Amino acid sequence: MAKLPVAEENIIAKFGPHLNYAPKDGYEGRDEPDKNVKTHCCFCGMQCGIELLVKDNKVVGFEPWMEFPFNEGRLCPKGVQRYLQNNHPDRLLSPLKRVEGQGFMPTSWDDAMEKTVSEIQRIQEKYGKDAFSMLSGVSLTNEKSYLVGKFARVALKTKNLDYNGRLCMVSAGAGNKKAFGLDRASNNYSDLEYAEVIIVAGANISETFPTLTHWIWKARDRGAKIIVVDPRMIPLARTADIHLDVRPGTDSALYGAMLNYLVAHDLLDHDFIDNYTSGFQETIDAVKDYTLEWAEEVTGIDKNKIKAAAELWGKAKTSFLLHARGIEHHSKGVDNVVGCINLVLATGRIGKPYCGYGTITGQGNGQGGREHGHKCDQLPGNRDIENPEHRKYISEVWGINEKDLPGKGLSAYEIIEAIHRGEIKGLLSICFNPLVSLPNSNYVREALEKLEYYVCIDFFLNETARHADMILAGSLQEEEEGTTTSAEGRVIRIRQAVTPPGDARTDTSILLELADRLGAKDKFTYDNSEAIFNELRVASKGGTADYNGITYKRIEDNMGIFWPCPTEDHPGTPRLWEDKKFKTPDGKAHFNPAPYKLPGEVVDTEYPVVLTTGRVVSQYLSGTQTRRIGKLVDQFPEPLLEIHPKLAQQYGIQQRELVKVSTRRGEGIFPANIVETIREDTVFIPYHWSGKKSANQLTPGTLDPVSKIPEFKVSACHLEPLKEIAGPSKESTAYASV
Repeated sequence: MAKLPVAEENIIAKFGPHLNYAPKDGYEGRDEPDKNVKTHCCFCGMQCGIELLVKDNKVVGFEPWMEFPFNEGRLCPKGVQRYLQNNHPDRLLSPLKRVEGQGFMPTSWDDAMEKTVSEIQRIQEKYGKDAFSMLSGVSLTNEKSYLVGKFARVALKTKNLDYNGRLCMVSAGAGNKKAFGLDRASNNYSDLEYAEVIIVAGANISETFPTLTHWIWKARDRGAKIIVVDPRMIPLARTADIHLDVRPGTDSALYGAMLNYLVAHDLLDHDFIDNYTSGFQETIDAVKDYTLEWAEEVTGIDKNKIKAAAELWGKAKTSFLLHARGIEHHSKGVDNVVGCINLVLATGRIGKPYCGYGTITGQGNGQGGREHGHKCDQLPGNRDIENPEHRKYISEVWGINEKDLPGKGLSAYEIIEAIHRGEIKGLLSICFNPLVSLPNSNYVREALEKLEYYVCIDFFLNETARHADMILAGSLQEEEEGTTTSAEGRVIRIRQAVTPPGDARTDTSILLELADRLGAKDKFTYDNSEAIFNELRVASKGGTADYNGITYKRIEDNMGIFWPCPTEDHPGTPRLWEDKKFKTPDGKAHFNPAPYKLPGEVVDTEYPVVLTTGRVVSQYLSGTQTRRIGKLVDQFPEPLLEIHPKLAQQYGIQQRELVKVSTRRGEGIFPANIVETIREDTVFIPYHWSGKKSANQLTPGTLDPVSKIPEFKVSACHLEPLKEIAGPSKESTAYASV
């Protein structure tokens, strides 16, 4: 492996990102499509229903799918524009091979497959099976997620498989398993409407999950009190009853102090605690000294606001607590999650109508993708890869000897570290852009340059793929049949609207051919996606994520089925825990002590300001798709440094002045956006961009010890104004080269 084969600007000129706009009067055939295909949005975990309009095997427009029960036709800015990726000029139409000095040149599928398999075999024969690794994405359907997990362990025979949900849902998943023994939001989101109090912690819902806002507004219109926990006054906080502007990295101190207040004022459900939970005494002992005054000093939140929030929560009859990456992207993300769950359990408001708790899934299939086997520690059905019974069952389903099933491998960022150590020499990725999405991107780039062979499956040539030896042109969501699982736990149908263009292939067919060439054809005999799903059903049977009773027909007839659904006559489970029987060994919900710990990095005289990162409404994750859609880029063409007027005045920073932001990993230059909607000691940069505009040049590789999620939300930084006012935001500035 080497550096880029040609200058980056040459790669960008040929493969993008370029901007795609719909014609002023719409695509030809939009008013007379060949078919309307009811499917779902390819972006966030809401998985909103949408109808794609198809003409001559091209997606030419969309219509709202009014009947789908979650979004009822509503779509966010990304959903409205998502169809524009189908007819995109950057779309990969054939396999590409790296040619030094020339860039990426088309090659045949036979040559691409033969080269890839020979390199896999060479590396594994020389260094061992685990020296070849795989990174996967949760934009994939359940079928492909399952297939990737089986492919890596049965055909590639490596333990080193992980997925980009490692950057998203793993802290939530670990916390849910600790507390409930099962990893899923406890309720469908319609339960929000009748909640008296709603806490939204670390979730910029209005920008990142806009269609979920509707259900919160319905509750507000019925008189619900809204509490928002966020260091920024995000849009939802502007109309909230209480905004707890927490100092990044101190969330567990806040939830511990609120729990202590509930105990001190007996705002508890003693019957629920005594009969259906365990660990309560140890948990409250861990926070017995967490006074309001102490919490104010640690979190930076006025103690009276903390008290008011605790009283609202404690006295409510119905309630809902939602959280997302804001509390999970931490070196103590699991502690933050169980700290939230402790508040729910202490008041007994779970397993009842309009009382619930939910972890908001960030990526399209972040829920289903973390259930069926492409995590480093997981087997289908959310089974544990190191549990002998779980290994035995899945080995029987797959028709392999249990001793041949690899064990637990490395997580995503640990794979990068292992490449640096020389332990991993090869990499296959699918729908994952680690050079933008992983922390410490300069370190990630150095790892890519050390690989002996890197092959990428994707439909656009993303920033990471620029370092590949071989690129296999894969498929968009709408080019294959399948299912995904929404953030509610609703399993839904993804319908094939069109076939891949040019010589591109479906992801499934690529993986099946690789498995064949690696000598595992007899273990991968599927006629279609439904056949894969039917095997997934069997593999999940008896697991905590049990899909056994879900069929394609049942999904279509009911517009989705909620898991767990163990048999075909089972109705599915929209609301968990109504029977108060939890999936833990003792059948009880578990309180978990969550004492406050410092973040992995704290401010000092050299790096005196807290940097936090997040998303904006028009962009999605690493931007591979959204930075190619014209109107979405026009809406937010470049990352800005949000900074409070008082902090800007302290540094002499003017509006849109270029500011060098430095951390212990690197530095980047960003135009200042002076706003009053952020804490005075904190700055914020969105992370969707690459190169010189990448926020993840700055973030640390500190991992939560349980979930292995990186601490994106807390970096100590230094600010240096450059005495130069940035010009108007333009697309060209958003794609500055390295």
